[in-house]
Amino acid sequence: MYQYDYRAGLLNLTSGGYSNYGAPIRDTFVQVGVGMGGKLRCILYEPVTPVEESKVGVVIIHSDGDYSTFNIGPELAKRGYRTLCGQVANAASTLDQKMLDIKHAVQCLKAVPGVEKVVLMGHSGGATLMSAYQSAAEKGVSLYQGDNMLIKNELKEELIPADGMLIMDSNWGNGAMTLFSIDPAVIEDDNGMKLDPELDQFNPKNGYDPQGCEYSEAFLKKFFEAQKERNNAVIKKALDRLTLVKQGKGRFQDDEPFVCAATNQMKPMNKLINQDISIFNHTKEAHTLLHWDGSRTTEIIRTLRKPEGGDNPTHRVWSASITTLRSYLTNRAVYAGEGYRMNADGAVNVLWDDAYSCTSGNVKHIDAPMLIMGMTAGYEFLAAEGIYFNSASRDKTLLFMEGADHNFGTRGEYREKYGDTEKVVFDACADWMARHIL
Repeated sequence: MYQYDYRAGLLNLTSGGYSNYGAPIRDTFVQVGVGMGGKLRCILYEPVTPVEESKVGVVIIHSDGDYSTFNIGPELAKRGYRTLCGQVANAASTLDQKMLDIKHAVQCLKAVPGVEKVVLMGHSGGATLMSAYQSAAEKGVSLYQGDNMLIKNELKEELIPADGMLIMDSNWGNGAMTLFSIDPAVIEDDNGMKLDPELDQFNPKNGYDPQGCEYSEAFLKKFFEAQKERNNAVIKKALDRLTLVKQGKGRFQDDEPFVCAATNQMKPMNKLINQDISIFNHTKEAHTLLHWDGSRTTEIIRTLRKPEGGDNPTHRVWSASITTLRSYLTNRAVYAGEGYRMNADGAVNVLWDDAYSCTSGNVKHIDAPMLIMGMTAGYEFLAAEGIYFNSASRDKTLLFMEGADHNFGTRGEYREKYGDTEKVVFDACADWMARHIL
């Protein structure tokens, strides 16, 4: 595989790996047809000389982004495992269609000579997709077709369950992250410029400070109540429009475009999480913390992230959701209940069970062995504890990596102190699969 270093202006031929240790590997482009002209474009990484671990294949696909060259794929291959890394056929499609994409990826990996078992790797929002897939594969697609669901999945074919799961610095679920990110100061859903100053978290009068916010309890209570109300109102708006579409009264026959200001869940829009590090700050209980030297301790896990400061992203178009009704409702929506809020040790009264867009709810239906890892320098690390508590698996392991950021590398200011966190993370994944999957 070629990699282009745009800073140095160099084109380098690599084995597909990103470090100097481990067995030689090779990479092969794989195209998977998924029907209706759609295609998954992936890279298969595998050791040049197969070993016992090569009987296990790992599907590494995100719900939105391209993971063809994401670091964990080639690194697990260096440790003997085969990995299929890529992207869904259409990031703007419904969660249902993405689940079918994963089915085809599982089938593809099972067709690789020597592969006997398959593990799903869900990272960040990719864990929403993988947990939705695995829970529906284990319990049947009717699992998410009950009358309690915010929106029912429309899958007609059954899925193929994997043999295990790696849940790697997952967020709480793409639906929950949209809830946490939605700006309650927005007055008109199609306008990111008109804000209620009393709900604007970037207003210094409300406690904003780029070096570290100190919001009052009165402001936080008002903010979370307004966030709940706007989130639920946006969902109702989308559901009402979809009802009209189904009645033949919509703007299009099958779906409609949906644009809504300050509902994008990507990192700059996780506003209170980024600005006030007292929120989602530490775990409820003591858990295993990995250190760069290979040692382990058991302790309350605390965040190492810093306040990020910056301008209010609500004013910019990329903070809006620009999608369709069906895509928003399946990928990004979950209701908030009475008393909803974010605390130092987690979120309360998020209605996980009414949607399949949240890892934290989906894992209640998964029996397969599961490794759950959180990265302490990332802003989503705390989700790992809630996912662990909710998981139905009798074979589940929870680990945290000291000093690692969201993509497993050592956060910049901690490199001298915490060493090579990536190696520790990838070794832990490989060791866990050797003990629980092989």
